[in-house]
Amino acid sequence: MTDIQGIGVLGAGAWGTALALTAARAGNNVVLWGRDANAVSQMRSRNINAKYLPGITFDEDLNATTDISQVAACDLILAVTPAQSTRAICTLLADHKVGRTPIILCAKGIERSSGKLLSQVVSEVLPAATIGMLSGPSFADDVAKGLPTAVTVAANEMDAASSFCEALASPSFRPYASDDLTGVQIGGALKNVLAIACGAVVGRKLGASALAALTARGFAELSRLGAAMGARPETMTGLSGLGDLVLTCSSTQSRNFSFGIKLGQGTPARDLIANGTKLAEGAHSARIAVDLSDKLGIDLPICKTVAGMIDKDISVDDALSNLMARPLRSE
Repeated sequence: MTDIQGIGVLGAGAWGTALALTAARAGNNVVLWGRDANAVSQMRSRNINAKYLPGITFDEDLNATTDISQVAACDLILAVTPAQSTRAICTLLADHKVGRTPIILCAKGIERSSGKLLSQVVSEVLPAATIGMLSGPSFADDVAKGLPTAVTVAANEMDAASSFCEALASPSFRPYASDDLTGVQIGGALKNVLAIACGAVVGRKLGASALAALTARGFAELSRLGAAMGARPETMTGLSGLGDLVLTCSSTQSRNFSFGIKLGQGTPARDLIANGTKLAEGAHSARIAVDLSDKLGIDLPICKTVAGMIDKDISVDDALSNLMARPLRSE
C-alpha cells in the first residue's frame, strides 16, 4: 500500500461526517462529499452539520463538497452512503476513473437485489480496487464528539487492513486490523436485523429477561450464519460481531433498535417505511438473511420472525408466540 494522506468520504450524513472528522484528527487531508448542498455549505461556513449532527461543532478542517471528482482524486475512499446504494455510488466512481484506489465500506448490509455482500458488489464494479470494511460498536454522535471508540477494519490482506488502521487511528479512535472481510460484513449486517427484534421486545414491554434471552439467541444466529459463510469464530465474538450486537440491541441511538421499538408499540412496518423513518438497514437485510439461510441450509428463526413482521405485518405477540412454540432442543 502507498502512503495514505488524502482521504475522501462519500456521504455527509451523521456517520460520514463523524468518520471525516476522525480521518482529519488522524492528520489527513479530508474531502467530504454530500448531495445536500445546504448541509455542505453549512459545514464550509460554520463547521457544523446541524441536520445530521445537531449541537456538535468542530474545529477540524473538512473540505466539504458536492463535487465527487474531488473524492475520486484521493488516496483512500470511505464509502459511507447507505448499503443499498453501494452499487450506484461505485458506478459513479468508475465514471471518474477510480480504478486501484482503496475503498473502505462503512455501511452495514447486504445488497437486497442480489443477496451479495457489499465487498462483492464493489468487486464487480471496481475489480481493481483494494476493498476494506469498517465495522464495530460505534455511534456517530460519540465518534463526532471524539469519545473513545474501538472498531474493526478488515481487508482480505492483513497488510492492507493494517495500512487502513494506521491512516484512521487517533487518540480517541482505535481501529483493530482483521483479514476476515467476510466475517466483519456478516456481523455488521445481521446485528441490524437482530436489533429490530430486540427493539420490538422493548416496545412491547416484555422485560429485561426476554431482551437478554433474545440478544443471546441472536448472537447464536449471527455465529451460525458466519460459520456457514466461512467467517472465523473470533470475528463473531469480536468488536464487529458481539460488540456491535450488544451496542445496537440496547440503545435508542440505534436506528434499527428504535425501528423495532415502534413495531413493538404497534406501528405496522409498512407505515414506518412509508413515513420515511430514518433508515433501518435491518428492515432490508432481514429477508436477505432468510434467503441466505435457506440456501445454506441453516436455521435463523429470529431473522425469519423479523422478516415476517416487516413483510407480512405479523404482530409482536404472534411473532413471540411462534418463537416460544418452537420444538424444545438442547442449547
